[in-house]
Amino acid sequence: MASDASSANPAKIQVLKDALYEEVRQHGSQTRLFTQKDLLDLDIIPNNNISLLIQVVQGLCDDKLLVATANPHTGLAWRWRSREDARKYTSLPDDETVMVYSIIDEAGADGIWNRTIKNRLNMHEAVVKNCIKYLETKGYIASMKNVEHPNKKMYIVANLKPSERATGGPWFTDGELDTAFVEELQAVVFEYIKTNSAYLSSQGQPGGRTRAPKKGTIRGGGAAALDGSGSDARGTKRSAADISNDDDVVVTPAPTSTTGSKSKSSHMIYLPMPPGYKKYPTVPEIAKFIQQSGITNNTTLTEADIQQLVDVLMYDGLVEPITVNRRRGYRVTRAMKQDTVPFHQRQKERETGIGLDKALRLGPEPPSSALTEMPCGRCPVFELCGEGGPVSPKTCVYMLEWLGLEAQVKVAVPAAMVSS
Repeated sequence: MASDASSANPAKIQVLKDALYEEVRQHGSQTRLFTQKDLLDLDIIPNNNISLLIQVVQGLCDDKLLVATANPHTGLAWRWRSREDARKYTSLPDDETVMVYSIIDEAGADGIWNRTIKNRLNMHEAVVKNCIKYLETKGYIASMKNVEHPNKKMYIVANLKPSERATGGPWFTDGELDTAFVEELQAVVFEYIKTNSAYLSSQGQPGGRTRAPKKGTIRGGGAAALDGSGSDARGTKRSAADISNDDDVVVTPAPTSTTGSKSKSSHMIYLPMPPGYKKYPTVPEIAKFIQQSGITNNTTLTEADIQQLVDVLMYDGLVEPITVNRRRGYRVTRAMKQDTVPFHQRQKERETGIGLDKALRLGPEPPSSALTEMPCGRCPVFELCGEGGPVSPKTCVYMLEWLGLEAQVKVAVPAAMVSS
């Protein structure tokens, strides 16, 4: 009897509550679940008295410092809650508001839809709205946008930062996909891969067939840039291992010939690295380059984010993976067709009116044939084209432009008008 009386002493219960709560905090994070055995193993409850433990735990639950959870593996368990959060719960006016706030709190950084709250609690919609309005007024919760459900009204605990799943990560701004930011970074990543997975070489007789380099042999400006020996190294044979051991692979254009003969004039093209080359750019290297360059300002990009950009370039057929000695790197496809002028320089040229007749794209022009080069091969109204129809070869402005007859037609039309 004396034992039962002492166990019911409120002062003793309060001391045990404080001691048990502090021990729980020190032995795990807020996500850890404590079973009955775990609580007894903390050696706070005298003689492992189950009845006394129940009183202490129930008191902590009433104070909102412990949260009961049904664990499918161990049965009933508890996790602790901070005193600050507990004070928010105890300050709420009624049970309905407590339940609404609790379900929003449990949703965590992903947030929860207001209709989901209504369905889970089986409450009247007006009651849910009143509870949400009260919690927003107190600053306990806030509305949020979820890129996966842009049309749904979502709520989150006010002091939580929405998860990347909800915000879309660095690629989204205010719930909208930042296409300009993504395209700009894609161009930077592509140029980095291009200049570090291929080298520039000067080739004579533009339009002539360019032979692929022999193994370990780099000719022209690319060789000089790779081995740092200048013009003396032009045409010398180097092993792929020697090329891979270079500290910096610089891909600056080589000086072109100044001879007056047009047949001997040279132009720059990209050539693929020889077999056995080991320093193809990897995702960690690309991420480090972007971080050091300061391109992203205050936005921090992880290697996983850079991997997403590289994957998009792979899906577009612009780069391909290559593994050398278990080192996974990336290189551009169709290296010999790549533009030797950087993409961002092409953008600046277009701002001054240069190159507006060509599409601005990453990588080379797509493979073409005689049919796709002529307007008919890409005409969306090809089936309607014919003599006497709404579209015909004689009236097609694109056909005249392709044949170079557009200027002649413009001259002929005014002459006919004068003669008439």
